[in-house]
Amino acid sequence: MNLFEAIILGLIQGFTEWLPISSSGHLVVAHKLFGIAFSPEFDIALMIGTSLALLLYFRKKIFSLINGIVLLKKPDLYYLKLIIIAGIPTAVIGFVGKKFFESFFALPFIVSLCIIVTGFFLLIVSNYAKGNRGVNEKSAFFSGLAQGIAVMPGISRSGSTIGSLMLCGVKPEKAAEFSFIIGLPAMIIASLLEFSQATGTIIQVDLMLAGIISSFLAGYVSIGFFMSLLKKGKLHYFAYYCILAGILFAFLTFS
Repeated sequence: MNLFEAIILGLIQGFTEWLPISSSGHLVVAHKLFGIAFSPEFDIALMIGTSLALLLYFRKKIFSLINGIVLLKKPDLYYLKLIIIAGIPTAVIGFVGKKFFESFFALPFIVSLCIIVTGFFLLIVSNYAKGNRGVNEKSAFFSGLAQGIAVMPGISRSGSTIGSLMLCGVKPEKAAEFSFIIGLPAMIIASLLEFSQATGTIIQVDLMLAGIISSFLAGYVSIGFFMSLLKKGKLHYFAYYCILAGILFAFLTFS
C-alpha cells in the first residue's frame, strides 16, 4: 500500500461509513479492484478517523447525554436504556454470525448484490415511512437487530438502522441521531475485535495518519451532507445510488 492508496481508502471509508450505502461493501470492492490486501491494523486506523468525526459532529448531544447520565436525569437514563436495548441483539447476532459474515469479505460479487438489496430497502423506507415520533424500546430493539444483520458487508449499517427506526414511526432526524450514537460503541467493539485478530503487520506511520485524517475529514463532511438531505426527505437519492452502484460493482467483480 502506498500513500495515495491509503488516502483513497480513507476517503472511501469516511464518505461511506455514515452514509446509508455500506462502507464495508465499498471497501471490499475497492480492495478487489485496486488489488490491495486487507490489513486489520489499517482498518482500525480508518475506524478511528470516522469515530472521531462522529464525536465531533454530535459532541453537544454526546456531552449532554453523559452529563445527564452522571446527574441521573430521567430522559438521559432512558436514552441510555434504549442504547443498551439496541446493543443486545447487535451483540448476539454479531457474536453468533461473525465467522459467517466475515466469509463474504472474499466474495465481492455477493457483496455487490447486497448493496443492491440495501438500495431497495431504502426505497421502501423512503416511500412508506411517515412517522414523526421519538425512539422507544420497540424501535430501539429493531434498530439493534438491523445493526447486527448489517455486519454483512454490503448491507449498510446506517441505512438498515435508520430505515428500521423510520419504519417504526421514528422521525428521520431522530432516527439518524440514534443510529449514529449506537454505531459508536459498535465501531469501538469492532475495532477491539480487529485488534485482537491483528497479524502484527507493520504499517508505516505516514500511511496510518493519512488514513485517519482522510477518513476523519470525509466522515465529518458526509454526516453533515446526509443530515441535510434527510431533513429534506431525500433518502431515496441513496436508494438509487446503491442500486446503480451495486449493479456496476457486480459487473466489475463478476469474475
